Amino acid sequence: MEKKFSLKKLTSSREMSLLLVLVILCVFVQIRSGSFLKVSTWMDMFQNYAVTMILALGMMCVLLIGGIDISIGSTLALAGMSTSLMLRDGLFESTFIAFVVSAVIGILCGLVIGLIISKGKVLPIIATLGFMNIYRGITYLVSDSRWVAAYEFPDSFKAFAQTKAFGVLNNLIIIMIVCYVIFFFMMKWTKLGRKIYAVGSNAEAAEVSGIKIDNIKLFVYGLMGGLAGIAGAMWVSLYASAQGDMGTSIEMDVIAACVIGGVSLNGGKGSVAGVFLGSLTIAIIGKALPLIGVSQFWQSGIKGVIIIIAVILNVLTQRAMDRNNLKRREM
Repeated sequence: MEKKFSLKKLTSSREMSLLLVLVILCVFVQIRSGSFLKVSTWMDMFQNYAVTMILALGMMCVLLIGGIDISIGSTLALAGMSTSLMLRDGLFESTFIAFVVSAVIGILCGLVIGLIISKGKVLPIIATLGFMNIYRGITYLVSDSRWVAAYEFPDSFKAFAQTKAFGVLNNLIIIMIVCYVIFFFMMKWTKLGRKIYAVGSNAEAAEVSGIKIDNIKLFVYGLMGGLAGIAGAMWVSLYASAQGDMGTSIEMDVIAACVIGGVSLNGGKGSVAGVFLGSLTIAIIGKALPLIGVSQFWQSGIKGVIIIIAVILNVLTQRAMDRNNLKRREM
């Protein structure tokens, strides 16, 4: 009786189902590689995928209100490149200021998109598709289609992504953790978080209740842009270079992480915990496949299959949860 209850509880939770899949995947990779579960391997994985994991938080909020943003890779590139050019030209040397400047540029990019969507009533997919090309074009324009090389950056900025705070965790991992803690608190215990869920669940009801939907959309896209700006500074610091094509197609991994984590593309459903697990799935797949000797030509295909399986499991779990909720109401 107890075992049956535990199994039912396990399969009725989206996050627990995904966690089970991750555990099985990790055990399989460990058996094949023998080194996957080492602390150093995981720290390296989190460092390299911190950008994707942070962007997934912003995308979660965008999807929760029923929107989408496929311009985040271009926003990342524009913010990262602009900040790199300022560092190269000696406008400032502080790493903190570099991150602030990059975040501000990202916020401005996001607010422009938010205005077009909220005030101009343009479909999110159309607006962000257009700005994906606009921001990428501006990136090449301001950089004159040139790279900013490692020797042109201040040493402190290049060292930031490789430094461990208190000798324990990498700085990029700490930024990622702080972002998840803030978003967990915001989405679970603040009025703003409840308003974001309300807009995605039922926009008309939210408007009747006094929620200013346009302001929420503007905030969410500005937030997404700000996170893309921070991610741009992280990217440049991590790879010690800035190129016009950086961040290309990263939005696909970010959206996949959200969907795998249980965020509904129709809006109103999703959690920070689920997004973390979805992002972790993408990171594990990206790190594990090379370790077990999978050819680079097969990695994208296998990655896609795993993503589809995870999404199907999430759909089945959601249906089970809906059936259970319906039974409770009938009782």
